[in-house]
Amino acid sequence: MTQPNDFNKEPLPEETLPDKAPPTNVDSNNQESLDSKDTIKKKAFFTFHVTYKVLRTFFLISVLVISALGFLGLGVGVGYFASLVSDVKVLSKEELTQKINDVELQSKIVYSNGELVSVIKSDLIRTSVGADNISPLIKQALVSTEDEYFYDHPGIVPKALIRATISDLTGFGGSSGGSTITQQIIKQQVLTSETSYKRKSAEILLAMRAEKFFSKEELLNAYLNVSPFGRNNRGENIAGIEEAAMGVFNVHAKDVTLPQAAFLAGLPQSPIEYTPYTNTGEFKENFDLGLKRKDDVLFNMYREKKINQKEYEEAKAYDLAKDFRQPEAPVNNQSGFLYNYLYEEAVRILIPIYYEKDGVTKEEYEASEDLQKKYDEITTRELRQNGYTVETSIDKNIHNSMQEAVAQYGPMLDYGAAPVETSSVLMDNQTGRIYGFIGGRDYNTSQYNRAFQMNRSPGSTIKPILAYAPAIDVGLIGSESRLSDYPKKYRGGIEINNYSDKGSSTFKTAREALTWSLNIPVVNLYDELLETTNPKTYFDKMNIKTFTAEDYLLQSAPIGGPALKVYEQTSAFATLANKGVYNEAYSIDKITDNSGNVIYEHKLAPVQVYKPSTASIMNDMMRDVVNKGTGQPAKETLQGMGSGLANADWVGKTGTSDYQHDYWYTASTPTITMSSWIGHDDPTSMPDSWNKQNMYYWAYMTNYVYQQNPDIFGVNEKFTLDPTVQRQEVVDFTGEKPASFNTNGYDMNLTHEKTKTSLYSEGSAAPDSKFKFGIGGTEENYRSEWNSYIKPKTDTSKNTKKETKKRR
Repeated sequence: MTQPNDFNKEPLPEETLPDKAPPTNVDSNNQESLDSKDTIKKKAFFTFHVTYKVLRTFFLISVLVISALGFLGLGVGVGYFASLVSDVKVLSKEELTQKINDVELQSKIVYSNGELVSVIKSDLIRTSVGADNISPLIKQALVSTEDEYFYDHPGIVPKALIRATISDLTGFGGSSGGSTITQQIIKQQVLTSETSYKRKSAEILLAMRAEKFFSKEELLNAYLNVSPFGRNNRGENIAGIEEAAMGVFNVHAKDVTLPQAAFLAGLPQSPIEYTPYTNTGEFKENFDLGLKRKDDVLFNMYREKKINQKEYEEAKAYDLAKDFRQPEAPVNNQSGFLYNYLYEEAVRILIPIYYEKDGVTKEEYEASEDLQKKYDEITTRELRQNGYTVETSIDKNIHNSMQEAVAQYGPMLDYGAAPVETSSVLMDNQTGRIYGFIGGRDYNTSQYNRAFQMNRSPGSTIKPILAYAPAIDVGLIGSESRLSDYPKKYRGGIEINNYSDKGSSTFKTAREALTWSLNIPVVNLYDELLETTNPKTYFDKMNIKTFTAEDYLLQSAPIGGPALKVYEQTSAFATLANKGVYNEAYSIDKITDNSGNVIYEHKLAPVQVYKPSTASIMNDMMRDVVNKGTGQPAKETLQGMGSGLANADWVGKTGTSDYQHDYWYTASTPTITMSSWIGHDDPTSMPDSWNKQNMYYWAYMTNYVYQQNPDIFGVNEKFTLDPTVQRQEVVDFTGEKPASFNTNGYDMNLTHEKTKTSLYSEGSAAPDSKFKFGIGGTEENYRSEWNSYIKPKTDTSKNTKKETKKRR
């Protein structure tokens, strides 16, 4: 009977037990030795047996634990995969057929009335062919290299996916791949190229679904018809095997040789890198990368037993470079300013939609060139191929009339042998809508869009928006405040002048200085303004980004030192015409997909930049610019044409940059703003009189547009002063309120002097008159001014002497 304390012991095998007692004649020492050896054997066997049992138990437990963890991990993995694909649209066979086989769904750009501007052009040159027109050599080369299990797998190769995933997670193993040909089709035609796990999971799901609906030959043919193949001998991007065969070797895809087939099959992995051509169609310096890739493809075909050793060696040794098609001149793509601008705007608008969908922030996108390149490529592809409709703000009649006007009147800008370039933007003040624009004289000559791409010095057209309006807005001046026009130098010692005008040695009113575009007064005003506020805040609100922070500190800033874009300046003047409210300039109203779903829609986001009172005062002052100041030639030209447009309430400003490189004229009615810039792209100087020539041209061009669509010009509407404008009675001489004072030896009583109304913005008021009544000027300048005011004046026209008033 087994003892309680031995219940867990197993009896030793019989062969380990003695069969009988030792013989009696055995020596006692030998007997002890035998007993000792027998004991050692028993202990050794026991130790081994226990160890074996422990290890077996541990192994079994480990297997159970690992299995449990495996099933748990599998469950978690399946659950995670399910969550990733939970919102993936399960496409029907018809939808998959359309997306996979349709090279692209035609996208288009339309005018505001729905008429077609243009179909969005793909930069991919592509010709689809049937399976019978593709050489079997190409198919064998492709499958051997890209997906050796293509004819066996159900759309995915699990071990390849696992290998690729481990490589991604650990960073080891290099770029092992993992996408089958079917997955690559789904990525190219159905999904985007971004690399999130969510997108990859959708790719797997849809690839397996595609395998249910299409034969292997159908999938292979689709891949060969849609994949990019680099550039052809004209530098054009090509896609599809037929364009690749013709563009590289000048043979049809069904007629290629073995080395040609291997070269073409290797291109889709890195088309631009392996192609023998540059983006201009010229040969690259060497073809090593593409030819090495060809050799790799040939080896894969040999390994997969698609070719024998002799074929492999002969094809590898063949001088393929002599088969490359000779470069040819690229085809000139005459898209026009309108199409190119609207297409680029659509891409700019859509890019944030795609990177935000992937969880990328604006800051991350703007800080990374790789992300910018990636999402530019994604957006470009989506826009060109997904059947989008880009609905624009561009009025067909207005825009076309602007092109006709520049063709008809542009020659009046030329002098000598050098043609003068020009650009304009016509904008709605209340919304920022762009009705039309002029990008240049001739797109065929130059594709540079000067309305939206060019940065040029605005000259004096910057004065109202950067100096006068902010100064009025903060209460620094009113319309009749006095500004020194005495000779002045910049801090660097250079004399400030306006061509031959080096100052009148008087104090001018703000209205007068703006009307005649005087430089010294506005520099004095800007110096004082910088002590009160930062003008940058005004430009920031209007999204003017061409200025740097340092530009605002330049003394020359208010006379056009830094640069502006034409559309930026147009927007700023439209802001003043819209009671100080800025709306971003826009040309795209809406973008919809092929099913009519709205992808993007423009929303007004008004920003109050200047007080309504400030804006209305500026318009009142700029009316004088047009009616009797530097802008008068434009108004007189309209009147001379007998145009009803001359009756509109025009306000505006002229501008000339240093050395006459740029002439500007921008003017507004209560409803629209029309700008005009002229100059050379170099830049070089123009004749002094071309400032007026630009205004003549502006008048003819604007009137031509008016004849096509008079309704938008608001001819019967008038600018009015806002109710919050403060009307202050000020002394005509000082521009400040009547007052008595005793300063610097002057005992003055100005309470009975001639006054005029000065306009101040809401919350502001004119100060009392004092010795230093203006902005700028030295002590000596003020003494000179007061002395000339006090002493008797002679009326030269009547040859009589005025009576001197006693001022106390």
